[in-house]
Amino acid sequence: MSEKIVVIANSITVGELADTLNLPVTTLVGELFKNGIAATINQSIDFETAQIIVDELGLDVEIQMKQASGSNSSRKSRELSKDAVSRPPIVAVMGHVDHGKTSLLDAILETKSVDTEAGGITQHISAYQTQKGDKSITLLDTPGHEAFAALRQHGALLTDVVIIVVAADDGVKPQTVEAIRFARSANAKIIVAINKMDKETANPQLVKTQLATEHDMNPEEWGGDTVMVEVSAKTGQGIDTLLDMVLLVADVEELKADTDVPAEGLVIESHMEHGRGSVVGLLVSHGELKPGQFLVAGTAYGKVRTLLDFRHKPLKMAGPSTPVTVTGFKELPQFGDEFEIASNEKQARQLAEKTRAQREHDAASTNVTGADMLKMITQKHESQEFKVILKADVQGSLTSVIDSLKLVDTGGEITLRVLGAGVGNILENDIRLAADEKTVVYGFNVDLPPAVKRLAARDKVQVRIFKVIYELLDDARQTMSDLLAPEVVETEVGKLTVKGVFRTQKEAIIAGGEVTEGKAMAGVMARVKRGKEQIAEVEVMSVQRQQQEAKEVFEGDLCGLNLKTAKKIVLEEGDKLEFFTRELVKRKIS
Repeated sequence: MSEKIVVIANSITVGELADTLNLPVTTLVGELFKNGIAATINQSIDFETAQIIVDELGLDVEIQMKQASGSNSSRKSRELSKDAVSRPPIVAVMGHVDHGKTSLLDAILETKSVDTEAGGITQHISAYQTQKGDKSITLLDTPGHEAFAALRQHGALLTDVVIIVVAADDGVKPQTVEAIRFARSANAKIIVAINKMDKETANPQLVKTQLATEHDMNPEEWGGDTVMVEVSAKTGQGIDTLLDMVLLVADVEELKADTDVPAEGLVIESHMEHGRGSVVGLLVSHGELKPGQFLVAGTAYGKVRTLLDFRHKPLKMAGPSTPVTVTGFKELPQFGDEFEIASNEKQARQLAEKTRAQREHDAASTNVTGADMLKMITQKHESQEFKVILKADVQGSLTSVIDSLKLVDTGGEITLRVLGAGVGNILENDIRLAADEKTVVYGFNVDLPPAVKRLAARDKVQVRIFKVIYELLDDARQTMSDLLAPEVVETEVGKLTVKGVFRTQKEAIIAGGEVTEGKAMAGVMARVKRGKEQIAEVEVMSVQRQQQEAKEVFEGDLCGLNLKTAKKIVLEEGDKLEFFTRELVKRKIS
C-alpha cells in the first residue's frame, strides 16, 4: 500500500478489517487463529488485537481508538511552563501471570502480603510509591494489563517506563509479548527484569536470546540498547540495580510537570465501601491536589473529603506522579477518566452533566452500516445467557428470588442461568466462580465482607445487593434488557436522480443530481438503485448547493453529493438514490 490507512473505531469486525486491508477474509481469520483467536467474519475484535494482526502482516495501517468527544480525554498533552519541576517517573510493571510480578512489587515495597493473602497487594491497590535514596518512583501494578491499556487508550500517555517481568526459568510467554507490544505502542522506555534468579533452573541467557532474536530487544551487554536486570523477588537480588536503572532512564528523559496549575490526572480505580461511600484511586499528573477541592472526572463529581497515600496515610497535598485515594465523589467515575479541578460544586456538576450528555449523544447510533446490520441479525438469532449467582439471608427468600427471576419473560431471547445459590454472606468462592463465567452476583439481605469486595473489584465482578425483592427483579430485568439485540428502525428522508458523475475513487464518489422527493442531507445513508435493482449502500458525507455546502436541499433543487462507499462501485447517470436514516432502538423487557 502506498498510503498509510488510519482506522478509527472502538472495535471492528473481522470482515470490516479485511475489506479495509483489501485482504481475503480467510487470510485474516487464519492470522487470528495463529494468535490463538478463533473468530468469524462478523465477530468484533478490539483495536489492540487488530493492530497486532496488522503489524504481523507487515501492513502500513494504524488502528486508532475512537475518543469520546466531550470528555477530558481529548487533552492528550500539555505545554510545560518554564517553571515546570522534576517529577518522579511513573513505572508500569507488566508480565506473564506466573512470572512473579506481584512478588517483585512486594520486594520493592518490602512487604510480605503475598505470604499472608492470596492475590497479594493487587487485591488492595494498584499504584504505589517507593523511595530510592532521596528520589521517588511511582509504580503501577497492571493485572491483565488493563490499567496500562486504559492509560494509553485515553490518550494520557502517563507511563514513562515499563518493567517487563520475565521468569528466568520459564522464558518469554504470550503475555510477555503482549506487554512488549503495549510498551512499544505507547513509546515507553522498556526495562526487562529477569526474575526468579534464585531457582536452580534459572537460565537468563535463554531469556536474553529469546528477546534478542524474536523481539529485537538486544541486551546492553550484547551491544544493544535494552536494559535487562537479573533479579530475585525472593532473595532481593538485583532490586537496587533495577531501581537505579529506572532512575537513570528518568534522568535521561528529564521528566517534568507543572505544580502551579489546577491539579489534573487520571482515575486508576474506583469502588464503593460501606461507611466511606465512593473510594477512588487517582494518579496526579500536574498541579497539587488538596483536601476540600472540587473534582470532576467524566460524569462524576464531588469534593475531596479525604486524601490518602497508598499506605492509607492522610496527605495535606499530592503533587505530580503521586498516586492517591480520595473519598467524596457523589458517584463512581469510570476507570480511565481524567479528572480536573472545578472552582465550586456548581461548576463541577455542570461539567459532569455536560460530559454525561455528550457521552449519551455519542452512544446513540444515528446510522448503521450494512456490516452492523449483519451483526444485529446474527445476534437476534443467538440465544443470550444471563448468568447469576444468588445469595440470600434465609432459604425462603432464596427460593422466592429464584422463582421470581424465572418468571421474567424475555420472549425466549434471554436464558436465565443460575450458576450457584446459597444461604449466607457472599464468599470469595462466589466471586471466583463469577469471574470465570462473567456472571452477576446478587445478594438479598446479606453482607459483602471487605476482603470479598476487594476480590470482586480486582476481578471486575459485578456484585449487587438488595433488601427489597422488587428492586432486585427490576435490576435483573434491566440487565436482561441490555442483552437484547436492539431493534433497527429505518426512516425515509428523500430521493434523488443522478444527473452526472464527476469523480470516482476507491471509497468516494462525487456526483450531482435533482432531489425528486423529500430532501437530501449530509450524515444519512442512501440506497443506490438502477432500475428495480439495489446495487449498493452509500453514506452521504456532504451536500452542496450552488457550489456551497448546505445542510439540506429540498425537492425540485439540484445539488452535489460527496458519497462514501464500502467497496468501489460505478455510479451512472439515471441511477436513483433513496436517502434514509437507520437507528438502533433499545428494547426493554416489560
